[in-house]
Amino acid sequence: MKLPAEFFDRDVLFVAPELVGKLLVRKTDDGEVVKLRISETEAYRGEEDKACHASKGRTPRTEVMYKYPGSIYIYLIYGMYWMLNIVTEKENVPQAVLIRSAGDYGGPGKLTKALKITKDLNSLNISDCSLLWIEDDGYVPDIAVAPRIGVDYAGEEWALKPWRYIDKRN
Repeated sequence: MKLPAEFFDRDVLFVAPELVGKLLVRKTDDGEVVKLRISETEAYRGEEDKACHASKGRTPRTEVMYKYPGSIYIYLIYGMYWMLNIVTEKENVPQAVLIRSAGDYGGPGKLTKALKITKDLNSLNISDCSLLWIEDDGYVPDIAVAPRIGVDYAGEEWALKPWRYIDKRN
């Protein structure tokens, strides 16, 4: 069952762990449908979160984070890796979940490269997108929490937040 927009219309600290175990589904240009189980996510929680892009306020880059829940937020890091995020909460409350890994693809850059996810999907609604969506098949993960990765620049308080969620079975 495809997740509806209402699933994402909640605080990121509820949505991020609940995405672990769901299926990330990508329909390729040639019509192939690839389904990968999400095994790791990270939460980014608004302007007060110094590790969140929205901590600098509303900019052209972060505008999508202020959109409706379920918006796809894609950005480029290191000039070579696209990062896949899903916006949560109400409009104008900039929160998002980074999909860190799914299936055999550990690492968000490897995942988006394998699924050919680029900025072309930025700002679309994942709940009604025909190229990328998330399904719930009833799988229940065993979740561990850990600090987020690569956010030391945000300061110790924010870098150590246990806002990374991992399926212990994967």
